[in-house]
Amino acid sequence: MDLPVTTNPVDPQDEHEDERVRSGPLWRHALWAVLVTAVGVTLGWLGALFRIGPEEYGLPPAAPGALWPYLLAWAVIGLGLGAILRFVAAKVPVYSPSEVLLGTVMIGTRLSLGWRPEPLEVAGLAAVALLLVIVWCAVALRGAAVVRRSQEEKAAGDAQADRA
Repeated sequence: MDLPVTTNPVDPQDEHEDERVRSGPLWRHALWAVLVTAVGVTLGWLGALFRIGPEEYGLPPAAPGALWPYLLAWAVIGLGLGAILRFVAAKVPVYSPSEVLLGTVMIGTRLSLGWRPEPLEVAGLAAVALLLVIVWCAVALRGAAVVRRSQEEKAAGDAQADRA
């Protein structure tokens, strides 16, 4: 009795297409960081135009006051976070770096526009975003080290089996 052949059109090798090393010229990495940061800041600003939830409990819409300093601050923060993510993604596979950058910048922009925090509080939000990105990259680096170590052990085992 033969097992049925699956007709799954998706190649199992492409399951983790987003998790790959992103090599390429520096201008491509810089363009990626600029575009994803711009989208994140824009989505955060658009989200600040609307109240989320009821007035008593929801996130307030954009507070009155100057919004350009916050947009500029999160653009700079996003570029820094994007540089870190892309640097690591050029060395080892990082899962969804675009989504991580987009999410951190969008949430930071939205929170900043909703409450107009002082510069020290914005720095605190940026530190939390930086911590998230560092942990995300550390997990990717650790995973790559584990994979590399297991491949080296397998190669050493194969070499030993060939000698025997």
